[in-house]
Amino acid sequence: MVDVSHASLNYGDLNDARSGRVPVGAVLGSDATGVVVRAAADGTGPAEGTRVVALTSGAFAERVAIDVGALAGIPDGLDPARAVALPVAGVAALRSLRAAGLGPGKRVLITGASGGVGRFAVQLAARAGAHVIASVGSPARGRGLAEAGADEVLTGLEGLDRPVDVVIDSVGGPQLVAAWNLLAPGGSVQSVGWTSGEPAVFPPYATVGPAKSLTSFVIEGDAGADLAELAGLAARGALAVEVGWQGSWERFAEAAEALRGRRVPGKAVLRVTSERRPLDRGNG
Repeated sequence: MVDVSHASLNYGDLNDARSGRVPVGAVLGSDATGVVVRAAADGTGPAEGTRVVALTSGAFAERVAIDVGALAGIPDGLDPARAVALPVAGVAALRSLRAAGLGPGKRVLITGASGGVGRFAVQLAARAGAHVIASVGSPARGRGLAEAGADEVLTGLEGLDRPVDVVIDSVGGPQLVAAWNLLAPGGSVQSVGWTSGEPAVFPPYATVGPAKSLTSFVIEGDAGADLAELAGLAARGALAVEVGWQGSWERFAEAAEALRGRRVPGKAVLRVTSERRPLDRGNG
């Protein structure tokens, strides 16, 4: 059982709230940080009092019961308000790059690079020795990406005419089609998100030719080991965490509107600010 101090907001949470996939009245959220107030009964996982970061359903709550495989300890020196930005965005960036076959010298295109997944993907790809091309919606959205490791920062795909080996796409729509057309033989597009909300229409024969792949992406299985890796990098200063909006979870509507309007560089973080009650240790 974790006493939640912070949660972060993802596009997926907004989609869940409006799509009908989640029952009315269900608790939203996937990213949480807090303190363990009751350790696992079987003795596994972190001890009571440990600061943790978790990728779990129902994260927008004061307290959450979390599987021990879904969380990791927060290292000393890492603020929980920054650690909470890591679960969905950081794990998606890390795993999608792995799935795409990231390696030194690869040309990697990251669309929506100013967002949460994008900023982590830029840094992780650069650390792996790739040539990183960051695509953003406007010049202002590209600030800081060169310092994060991007070799090129583009508005849309303007000026990009050489093939790429890997695409991490979170925009969808026509830009996904354009990115597919730029993919080199043997390359991989990982479809991580679809923030444009627009359809992707492929012209006839667009998928006929040298082998390359377009793969849908979703985070599956325990995220604890990847969270520990990401938190360690962040604590050492090897992975920057940008929080573009931060405030009380009572301001959820404001944060959601800013995220939907693409006014948040990096992540939006909600601080859980409510009076705590003693943990009921009874049998009920």
